[in-house]
Amino acid sequence: MDKIRVVIAKPGLDGHDRGAKVIARALRDAGMEVIYTGLRQTPEQIVAAALQEDADVIGLSILSGAHNHICPRVMELLKEQRLDDVLVVVGGIIPDVDIPKLQAMGITGIFLPGSPMQEIVDFITGHARRHAERV
Repeated sequence: MDKIRVVIAKPGLDGHDRGAKVIARALRDAGMEVIYTGLRQTPEQIVAAALQEDADVIGLSILSGAHNHICPRVMELLKEQRLDDVLVVVGGIIPDVDIPKLQAMGITGIFLPGSPMQEIVDFITGHARRHAERV
């Protein structure tokens, strides 16, 4: 089985990327191929990276509160590029009231501060391939 390819992106203006780097390292250590796009990525840049890297998963790290703006745009662009088989997960400061909206747009992996690394690794491992098969 091929390695799961994950694009980790830090969208928006938030300059704090320690968590994204910790997640990237944990996924790499779990045997995944990880591409970290760096800070201040636009949804267009993130989807372009996923397309170029043939990603199975996009991980968005959002601490700025911009998830209600960024996530719908990423999902829209993925659909336009026919990348519906890419699993999208989000980590960061996500108010409970926003979680159902994110889930309704197809983001099933939502991880809040303090989520155990192994929980994230297990979710991606268990869902990435099944997500691709379902679409």
